[in-house]
Amino acid sequence: MNTASDYFAIFSLPQGWEIDANQLEIRFRRLQQQFHPDRFATNSEIEKRRAMEMAATINRAHQTLKDPLARAQYLLELEGCDINQDSQITSDGQFLMAQMMQRERLAEIKETDSGDPDKSLKALQSLSHEAQQDYLSLQQQFAQHYQGADYSQALDTLAKMQFAAKFAAEIIEFKNLLEDL
Repeated sequence: MNTASDYFAIFSLPQGWEIDANQLEIRFRRLQQQFHPDRFATNSEIEKRRAMEMAATINRAHQTLKDPLARAQYLLELEGCDINQDSQITSDGQFLMAQMMQRERLAEIKETDSGDPDKSLKALQSLSHEAQQDYLSLQQQFAQHYQGADYSQALDTLAKMQFAAKFAAEIIEFKNLLEDL
């Protein structure tokens, strides 16, 4: 296997948004076994180092392809797009307003947390479901723009996906905090 291969080639998957998650996992496990550093314990230092480098590349490729946000970023990188997160913002006012409203709802749930954690968990589950649906919708939008080679719109959607992923992580973090009470 060539470490310079793109991540899709490492797993013998066609390059694109849609991936066969089962095939990714099967091939990942097979490659993990094949290049596990323990299998090279008696080999030369150079071979050990190559095995470690391959294992690291395989792990990085797997993490990238299984995560929708990372996969979207990677696909745009392959197309030569600058995906620097600091420069990726959306000017979609309607989307930004919806994000503000969702964040306000999360803040309200956090404020009412001390009174009734069960009520807060129910409200949080509802918000979490809504946020997940929004994130899935953004993934579908990204797929359409990417497949249509409309990379400027794909970049805009990527910026929205970054907002949505960060918000989902905040919800999970607060949910875990509530469940620990």
